[in-house]
Amino acid sequence: MGDGPRLRLLSYNVHSLRDDLDALAAVVRAADPDVVVVQEAPRRFRWRSKCAALAHRFGLVVAGGGLPALGNLVLTSLRVRVHEQTCVRYPLTPGRHMRGAVLVRCDVGGTRFAVAGSHLATDSRERPAQAEHLRRLLAQADEPLLLGIDLNETPDGGAWRTLAGAGLIDAATTMGRAEIPTFPVTEPRRRIDAIFVDPRCEVGDYRVFDPPEARRASDHFPLLAEVALPGS
Repeated sequence: MGDGPRLRLLSYNVHSLRDDLDALAAVVRAADPDVVVVQEAPRRFRWRSKCAALAHRFGLVVAGGGLPALGNLVLTSLRVRVHEQTCVRYPLTPGRHMRGAVLVRCDVGGTRFAVAGSHLATDSRERPAQAEHLRRLLAQADEPLLLGIDLNETPDGGAWRTLAGAGLIDAATTMGRAEIPTFPVTEPRRRIDAIFVDPRCEVGDYRVFDPPEARRASDHFPLLAEVALPGS
């Protein structure tokens, strides 16, 4: 890998915490991440305390997101220093579920980077505009960028092409693991979750993380990537 600081990034749709929370915590702790991008985190009543409690279960701290990002949440270890966050809400289609994204600017060992998270619509008519809105948010980051996302579509979809057009690299494809499904855990058949990485970074590993507790923790498998940031 490159000579910059190395990070372990976990991206995880936690199914609105509807499943076995002890199993969920075991999965995240087993991954030993520096950064976790969560989809379907608490976003309603007492969301701050619920997000803080979730971070505590994982042995991490809240970096950004929650209600302002409509359930997208970034958690970090104490190794990571957080500078600022930006949250956006995608335009609402009447009668549909509101969605958004979070972008957090950080550093590790003095090396700056940004991490983002989002969860796109289940409706294929909404996803293209959401992906374009997300692309514009990501363009605000000058730092090397890492993105964890549930796209709710497979890699042949338009949202994937939009993000690839933003210059980001699909970590699964880089590591030759693009055929491994992420959803659902009961009968995995679709890859609808992804980690995208700035080309200035180097992907040392990517895998669909599947410890024994994963099938009790959520309806999605988490994704785990090891990434080297650019050296000075």
